[in-house]
Amino acid sequence: MKKSFMLILFLTISIQISAQQKNKKVTFEVKGNCGMCKERIEETAIKLKGVKYASWDIPTKQLSLIINENKCNPLDIKKAIAEVGHDTDMAEAEAAVYDKLPECCKYRDPNTIHMDHSKKH
Repeated sequence: MKKSFMLILFLTISIQISAQQKNKKVTFEVKGNCGMCKERIEETAIKLKGVKYASWDIPTKQLSLIINENKCNPLDIKKAIAEVGHDTDMAEAEAAVYDKLPECCKYRDPNTIHMDHSKKH
């Protein structure tokens, strides 16, 4: 009976350690301005296979993620975010995609930082 209990305990601990090693916290900068940008960035990231958590902070422009490294990597996420119009250090949005963003989301224009971001555009 003791051997069975010890075996089950060992297996449980091994599975938990394995699960923790697959998941990694990743943080990087994503260009954007407002709540609409936040929604777009987080939705794009969380839809990717292997992304378990995504939160973009408006003031710091930092995207915090928990990812399964066996299913995706930060470059995959950066490319996906660039495809919806937001630049990162390794992937830049194409001009045609960027130009389709709402006016308040056009972070390359320094004047948009001072816009009223509470209005829907």
